[in-house]
Amino acid sequence: MATPPSLCIEKLKKALDSAEIGQHPVEVHGALVGLICGGVDQANLKWLKPLVELMNDGQALPNDLQQLISDLFKDTATRLGDAEFGFSPLLPEEEEPLSKRLECLALWVQSYLTAIALIQPKLNGASSDVREIIQDLGAIAQVEFDVSDDDESEAAFIELHEFVRMAAVLCYSEFGPEIPLDDSEPTAPLH
Repeated sequence: MATPPSLCIEKLKKALDSAEIGQHPVEVHGALVGLICGGVDQANLKWLKPLVELMNDGQALPNDLQQLISDLFKDTATRLGDAEFGFSPLLPEEEEPLSKRLECLALWVQSYLTAIALIQPKLNGASSDVREIIQDLGAIAQVEFDVSDDDESEAAFIELHEFVRMAAVLCYSEFGPEIPLDDSEPTAPLH
């Protein structure tokens, strides 16, 4: 069973605070996802350098924090590559006030956009769908936090959350690693 977002956020927050890194856990996850969706080299921790540049001005991370982030990276990369779309942005659970969840979504999107732009400098050459999604994400990153906790606002948040989730999946499908074809069935030669 997956770790609930609140526990993952709290554990990451404690590790960030202990290392005196002023990032919110959702920002770290947004940056991780942006790097992965931008096509960062996932082999041999090559993804760690751009992440550390973004979150700690290039300064090395304490071992326990680096391990926690490595585990989060592996889990996130696996979820993004999952055909069942098991990926979701790491955000506070619905028990938290809507204004806090919306603020965290905006922080997540800001970090995501920064990271994907860092690793994928050719965003202007992306497909029209991805360029449009990047523009829409830019608007979400600037969303206002003054919302009421009512059903209509909650429904709007759920739509935004789903849009962000699917935007990441689309960017991953365009820039992420090539997914190998299933070689389990032999192919007949073409004549």
